[in-house]
Parts: sequence; structure tokens; C-alpha cells
Amino acid sequence: MSDDLAQKGQAEGRRLMQDKLARQQRREERMRMLASGPPSPCISVCQMDPMTGYCVGCTRTIDEIRDWIISSPDDRNAILARIKERRAKAAS
Repeated sequence: MSDDLAQKGQAEGRRLMQDKLARQQRREERMRMLASGPPSPCISVCQMDPMTGYCVGCTRTIDEIRDWIISSPDDRNAILARIKERRAKAAS
């Protein structure tokens, strides 16, 4: 019986180590992805305008803000283009 418990404990330990390694690999991939594209337009003025649904500081939607870290460089460039359009429209 104790051999069974030891084997189960070892299997659980291996699973926990694999989970930890997988989390670390995902974290490293997110950091590589974040470093590979354009920087965030955030200027640390984080307040959502209830009328427009855009952040007062960076002019992104809440979804764009949330997804920035997992977005590809192409997706980030598309967000930056939309921000430019929003700002131009607001200025006119």
C-alpha cells in the first residue's frame, strides 16, 4: 500500500513540475511576444470614458487594453491604426 502512495505522490510531483514548466513557458512566450511588437500606447491615465467607451489616456477599448499583451504585432499595429483614426475623428 505504501508503494502505491509513493508512486501516486511521485506522479503528482511530476505533474506539478510539468504544470509549473508549462506556465513558465507560456509566460516567456508572452514576454517575447510583447517585446516583439510596438509598445503599448498606455500613458497611465487609465479611465474609461462612458460616452465613447475608450480609455481617456490611450483611446483603446477595454477589450483592446485587455488583449494587448496576447496580441500579435500585426494585431497591435491594427489597434494603433484604429487609435489614430479615433483621435483624428475626435479632433474634427
